[in-house]
Amino acid sequence: MSVTLDQLVLFVGTLAVAILSPGPGVIAVSQSAFALGRRRALPYGWGLALGASLWCLFALLGLTVLFRVLPWTFTALRLAGGAYLIWIAWQMWRHAADPLPDPLDARMGMSFPGGMALNLSNPKPALFYSAVLLSIFPSVLSAGDKAVIYATALSVELAFYTALASLMALPWLRRRYYASKFWIDRGAAALIGLLGLSLILRL
Repeated sequence: MSVTLDQLVLFVGTLAVAILSPGPGVIAVSQSAFALGRRRALPYGWGLALGASLWCLFALLGLTVLFRVLPWTFTALRLAGGAYLIWIAWQMWRHAADPLPDPLDARMGMSFPGGMALNLSNPKPALFYSAVLLSIFPSVLSAGDKAVIYATALSVELAFYTALASLMALPWLRRRYYASKFWIDRGAAALIGLLGLSLILRL
């Protein structure tokens, strides 16, 4: 195996810094944990983690090469992803005044498949992963190397979203959410909508 421990540590550190920047997944899983609690938010967070990690796998398999050869494929994914984020934002905005959902019900796609769909709606992580992989690891990677790198990315994503869903479901944070549900939901919707719009406009 040509991948070293030092390279993996650097990869984990770079990925952790990138994940901590607010994005649609962070906003959505936080809002899910507030509204539905830890038990329902965790599968959603794991779906988000898997969806995000798949962009690493796609980059390892050469998706960014396809984007360079056929730029319209990235444009198509970007427009479709931005439209999906705006739709999610509209649903959150429209339901902000609704009563709190039954914790047994999945709301607005807040399920494992819904989490995957949300993080797969943004193709930018494929470019991020591609740049990071090229800057940290050797240009030629074996199948074993790629498996180790993907397993590392998946582990980091799972750890982050598990921790975030658990933290945001703490009772005192949920009580704050209950007291300000309308404005928190509207704020989350506005942020996700702006992220979707920026994806479409390439801001």
